Amino acid sequence: MDITLQILQVDDKSLLIRLMELYNYEFSIYSNEDINEYGYYGYGHIDDYWNEEGRFPYLIRVDGKIAGFALICPHCDYRKEKDARCFGEFFVMLKYRRMGVGLKAATQLFDKHPGLWEICFWRNNVPASKFWQKVVSQYTNNQYQICGTESSKNMGFTFEN
Repeated sequence: MDITLQILQVDDKSLLIRLMELYNYEFSIYSNEDINEYGYYGYGHIDDYWNEEGRFPYLIRVDGKIAGFALICPHCDYRKEKDARCFGEFFVMLKYRRMGVGLKAATQLFDKHPGLWEICFWRNNVPASKFWQKVVSQYTNNQYQICGTESSKNMGFTFEN
């Protein structure tokens, strides 16, 4: 299985918008969001990935087929260092889950963007919690910190690579 990352160009924005709708549909079980009157969830930061320094939109491919996306951004919840980064969103389509796709894609992205990282997820998203615990533990050899409080909506991990 060949897992590759492709940086999305501005001409690929409509593809990212469509993939974001799939992501938001799945995520609505945790966010409790509804679609708008036009049948869309929407995502207010799409254009930022081509207009703001420090943002990187990636397409995840498996054997050449579209399998998801990852959006890297510099706006962390817990890390306040200027050069810190996090995933604005990270999505692997259902068909490709539990096959190592997310682990390999995340690892490739960490390697492409070394430095200070923060991985956050909603506390009520148990699958994400288990996934990121495994990925970060394995990638850092358990050299990470937990962030978030019991009362916060989200939690996560911070590390440096």
